Amino acid sequence: MSTVGKTKDPRTVAAANGVAADRAFRAVAPPLYLTSTFAFEGFERNLGYEYTRTANPTRDLLAETIAKLEGGAGAVVTSSGMAAVDLVLSLLRPGDLVVAPHDCYGGTYRLLSARRDRKQFDLAFVDQGNEPALTTALRRKPKLVLIETPSNPLMRVVDIRAIAARARETGAKIAVDNTFLSPALQQPIALGADFVIHSTTKYLNGHSDVVGGAVIAAASSDVEALSAWANIAGTTGSPFDAHLTLRGLRTLFPRIERQQANAMAVAQFLARHPLVAAVHYPGLDSDPAHAIASVQQSGFGAMLSFELAGGTYAVRRFVEAVDVFTLAESLGGVESLVAHPATMTHAGMGPEARRAAGISDSLIRLSVGLEAEADLIADLERGLAAVRSP
Repeated sequence: MSTVGKTKDPRTVAAANGVAADRAFRAVAPPLYLTSTFAFEGFERNLGYEYTRTANPTRDLLAETIAKLEGGAGAVVTSSGMAAVDLVLSLLRPGDLVVAPHDCYGGTYRLLSARRDRKQFDLAFVDQGNEPALTTALRRKPKLVLIETPSNPLMRVVDIRAIAARARETGAKIAVDNTFLSPALQQPIALGADFVIHSTTKYLNGHSDVVGGAVIAAASSDVEALSAWANIAGTTGSPFDAHLTLRGLRTLFPRIERQQANAMAVAQFLARHPLVAAVHYPGLDSDPAHAIASVQQSGFGAMLSFELAGGTYAVRRFVEAVDVFTLAESLGGVESLVAHPATMTHAGMGPEARRAAGISDSLIRLSVGLEAEADLIADLERGLAAVRSP
């Protein structure tokens, strides 16, 4: 059997958890169990598995690995990142209050709003970096405080430990969306979170070929409650997607290391360019989030956004001129992507909500990949040259 469970180094967990653990044929790579159902040994006797919606060895190994990386008691692997958010929301009852970030991912904003409109809970979108606004919201004694840090797409960072401590005093549970950084760079449970949410589509898988999600819980009782509801609702992920995600997870740490080095070079280049009005990347010393990010993160990640001088016209010229950066939604893959939040990832928020969150029509979001730094910079120069051209 693999001895990876005896080590605490997360790099080893990511690379080797479950390796050589196959008891049937001593396969080094963990087997893929594509079966939908499992044979019983006899009446009321099984080997721990009955039906894949409820449990599957491939999906369980992925859940175990992610839980170890996040320092949780366990995890539930879901069919998408949005299913993961919704799984946490399933713990709420009518009349419960959710405090969510006003500048969260557009899909999260849409889901929260839809659930609120169906009277499944009450909802307050709050600027969690605004002390008076947060204090007012916490006085309402929420049942759940949802945190997204760094935020999508403005890379705002809030103090997880401070917010978690204050929220716990009101009796609230704390959930942190850790998709942008992954456990390689941030571990919210160690900072006081009850739940960690991931779109495993992004950095955990890392290859833009799987859609999935996960919820990690700090307490075993919460793992049980989440697992039970995921089985009831049928939102668990497929074994094949879990297999691909685990394979991608093996290289999480070296991928993140290289990608964030590229992202820093890109951010520094953009910060010096005269056509760029602002760069949002906590790794820059000038970024308002730099101080807190330096404390609670072990790196600054590979996501950034910037404001182009010239509005939507300039954005169109830029995205149509770049070649290495691909115009597409999603993030966290080995390839570099460019997105326009106002018309893509956050279009569902509506213009008023985007304005309140500070998401302008001039904002461009970049997911920086593994390409050569020189090629990335040259591509950005090409895009900005197109903006400058008449």
